[in-house]
Amino acid sequence: MADAWLDGLPASTVPLANRGLAYGDGLFETIKVKNGKPSLLARHLARLQEGCKRLSLNLNIALLRQELAGFCENLGDGVAKLIITRGDGQRGYAPSNATPARRILMGSAMPAYPPQNAQAGVRLFPCQTRLACQPLLAGLKHLNRLEQVLARGEWQSTEYAEGLLCDYSGRVIEGVFSNLFVVKDGHLLTADLSRCGVAGVMRALLLELAGNANIPLGIRDISYRELLAADEVFICNSLYGIWPVIALRAKSWPIGAVTRTLQDLLNSTEG
Repeated sequence: MADAWLDGLPASTVPLANRGLAYGDGLFETIKVKNGKPSLLARHLARLQEGCKRLSLNLNIALLRQELAGFCENLGDGVAKLIITRGDGQRGYAPSNATPARRILMGSAMPAYPPQNAQAGVRLFPCQTRLACQPLLAGLKHLNRLEQVLARGEWQSTEYAEGLLCDYSGRVIEGVFSNLFVVKDGHLLTADLSRCGVAGVMRALLLELAGNANIPLGIRDISYRELLAADEVFICNSLYGIWPVIALRAKSWPIGAVTRTLQDLLNSTEG
């Protein structure tokens, strides 16, 4: 089994002139693979195509689908990290939209997340790192993750499973590697990501499941005060699903009915 492919062929290196390396000029998707099949594939590819459109990346999506299917079949179970870069270029920022995008696939085992995270809940670390607002990139899973690198470096204790990220106006946005939801009076709410943040595929699925279950929901700005006043809080991503949040600093929350309902709906969907 090849651990990595570059443009459909086994590889262990990328060219030094790759713009993804030089400028973070590209996108990525982290895809759960089970029994040789990529999970939430349509949602991953839809976000990827939106990103390619906004960044003017020249991606052959049909070829990518073919390569991804073969890579996941070889991988079996685990995580496929898909990286799309603008390709190789000369020195300078000016992009060439005609250059075919590079397609990089890397396989790894599933992270060994503690099962109790989903059952008993997790504590959030209050990150001091703030997300900058850039509407042109908001929602995209682009290659520049330095804000997340800085935020994740703020804690080492295993007491915290995730960190909370806010923007410079103090709005609650997301976790370092997850999206965040709050519940108040039975209403489900998640942050508006039109300024910054990553529009996660699990976030999109949970919004759909909540709507189908007639759970009142909304997408808008969330203040830190609203977070603290919430009845329930949970985080999510495409690898681990849903983790209830039980504490942030001195604040604690119970694991509520909406969180458990969405966990059950998600389990039945994935099953």
